[in-house]
Order: sequence, then structure tokens, then C-alpha cells
Amino acid sequence: MTAAAPLGLRRGAEALADPLPPLLAEASHLAATVQLGEHGRRRPGMGNEFWQYRPAHAGDSARMIDWRRSARTDGHYVREKEWQAAQSVQIWVDPAQSMGFRGDDSRPTKRDRAATLALALSILLIRGGERVGMADASMPPRTGEVQLNRLATRLALEATEADYGAPEARAFLTGARALFLSDFLGDPTAIEAALTEAADRGVRGALVQVLDPVEESFPFDGRTIFESMSGALRFESRKAGSLRDRYLDRLAERKDHLATLARRTGWQFTTHHTDSPAPAALLWLYHALGQVR
Repeated sequence: MTAAAPLGLRRGAEALADPLPPLLAEASHLAATVQLGEHGRRRPGMGNEFWQYRPAHAGDSARMIDWRRSARTDGHYVREKEWQAAQSVQIWVDPAQSMGFRGDDSRPTKRDRAATLALALSILLIRGGERVGMADASMPPRTGEVQLNRLATRLALEATEADYGAPEARAFLTGARALFLSDFLGDPTAIEAALTEAADRGVRGALVQVLDPVEESFPFDGRTIFESMSGALRFESRKAGSLRDRYLDRLAERKDHLATLARRTGWQFTTHHTDSPAPAALLWLYHALGQVR
């Protein structure tokens, strides 16, 4: 190894680590704004909090019977505690080029906002005892601060070369919960296929469409050149204003398609704008995943 090699390695490592402290700091601050309170799972399982008595079923062992409660009646009863077992949550943040867009330098890119929300949610879930991972086989759900650092490293990576992305549903664990964060402006069939396959595995979760306000208002007029973030797609219009109504109709159709797809598969859907308060979106996410059964 030459003398320059260690220097190059260090520079590469510093370049990789550079985004992590700001991302972790912002996500931690965002997570701190959400008052956790009780998780409110309210399901039977392993835990410390009493929930209810239920009649004993075939297969219940004798040690599960609450003999004191059963002595008051002719039947046998099991004392159930509130469910507190860790669940697996898998997250997909669209890494495609389109997520790098922002209509104004005063706002974060769609990717930055999505990554911050994903990591802040991971902080809340992991510190609440849940297992969190990415929606692919390279980072299965785990708990602990080390996993948070892994997630931060992954979410800080550069975008892929593709203009639009889609999750790989085959990596989802049966019965897990999941979160998709994307602008969902690419081919809808890819998202539909992934969500349908995930739902077939018993995976339930939430879709969050992250958009810049410019993408909602379409403020363009006159001669305008529209170009994808990768530069692969390009369209020039001399009367951009004439496209506004058609564009807004198509966007409304896309939102309706996503909302309908979410309802059919037992998921939840919302749209978040990068000029909107991040804490409100995080709180919605936290409760949305908490309601998934």
C-alpha cells in the first residue's frame, strides 16, 4: 500500500461519514418533538401490564390459568397481559434521482425530508423496543443503537442512477409492518406489484408521498424546459401554462390510485409536502404504524 492510499481511504471515509451527524442530529431532534406516551398496542401477548381475562381455550397450559379468578365461576380463565413483544418494521426510502428535487433552496430535497422522517421514526420505534430495518435483504430488522447508526449510514447514501424507484417486496418478512416513502411519480405498476406482494405476505403499513410544493402548484408559464433529475428525460414547451390543468388532473389521479391501492391492501396513505412541518408527518407515521394489525 502506498503512502497515498491511507490518505485516500481516510478522505473517502470522512466523505461518507460527513452527512451522518447532521442527519442523526436532525432526526433525533425531530423524534424528541413527538410525545410518546403509551404505545397503546392493546393486544394480548407477553408483557407486564394486565389487560383482560378470557375463557381458557384448548391448548392453553395449566400454568396460564388464573386459578383465583376461575374459582369464582364454573369456568377456567386466562389472565392476559398487554402485548409488548417486539415487531419488525421495514422501511423503504426511494433512492431514485427524482427524490433529489426541490423547488426552492429554502426547502429540503424530497430525499432529505424522507430520510429524516424515516430515521426519526426508527429512533422512536427502536427506543420503544421494536426491530427496524430496510426493505431489502442487506439490512434485516434489528434493535439497538448500532442498528440506528447502520440505518443512518444507509439513508445518507447517494441516489441511484434511475429517475424513479420501486421497493423489492420479496425481501419483506411475513407479518411485518412497512413504510414506503417516495414521490411515487414513476411507473405506478411497479409500486402496485410491490405493495400487492407485500400485502400477500401479511405485511401492512403506510405509504407517504413526499412532494415539493412546486409539484403541487405547477407555477410554470411561457417557454419552459422540463428535465428529469438524471437528464435522461427532457421536454420543452412554449406554453407551459396550458399544461397546468392536465398535469394537476394526472397528479390527482395518481394520488387517488395510491389511496385506493392502500385501502385495498389494508395500508394507509398520506401526502407530505416539504414545506410542511416535519413533526406533524412523524406523528402521523408513528400512529399509522401503531394502528396496523
